[in-house]
Amino acid sequence: MNAPRRATPPTPLILYARSRAVPTTLTALACAALLTFWVAGRPGAFLDPYRRVPMLSLAPLLASAAIGLSLHSYARDLDDTAVRPWWPRRLAHLLVLTALAATVLALAVPGHAQVFGSAGMVRNTLGAVGITAVGAVLLGARASWMPTMLYFSAVYLSAASPRMSAETVLTWPIQSGPQPGAWAAALALFVLGSALYALRGARPEGPRA
Repeated sequence: MNAPRRATPPTPLILYARSRAVPTTLTALACAALLTFWVAGRPGAFLDPYRRVPMLSLAPLLASAAIGLSLHSYARDLDDTAVRPWWPRRLAHLLVLTALAATVLALAVPGHAQVFGSAGMVRNTLGAVGITAVGAVLLGARASWMPTMLYFSAVYLSAASPRMSAETVLTWPIQSGPQPGAWAAALALFVLGSALYALRGARPEGPRA
């Protein structure tokens, strides 16, 4: 008679991924990339790169929202009492997902990289994740997408103003790609958000928040 097989316990990495909803986040990133590829490949999108401006805002917004939700911790008290510091894990979590999101979204945009293409997609993804990380620290992971959505919406609505569109530091989400001011703003937001989240973690949610 065969002895019953013992179930192999999941590894700590698998447990961590499940507790942070990483599989759901990866699925959301894949869907965002496929949607971007489909929209970017439609007739006229390649000939008229300005038609990609909404896409270069919407795709990073969706990706950053998915990443922001994965920053939630169900046992913050246990994390705070751990022997090893949690900031390297938080930082690695954010960097890996951001790098993956920026890569798949950049590959989903065909055409010239400097004209609302892959460069702009990478920049917007970094900036969006930075704002979302700050939102997770201040508001909690579940509401971390709100500051990013508000900022992107305000910038997109102000794009019709020539004065505002020329301010590359403020309106970096709608810039074509190579502007140094736009890149500086997005990178600064990403560094700020990553540092804050790594050191502080997402704001606890619930009755004790």
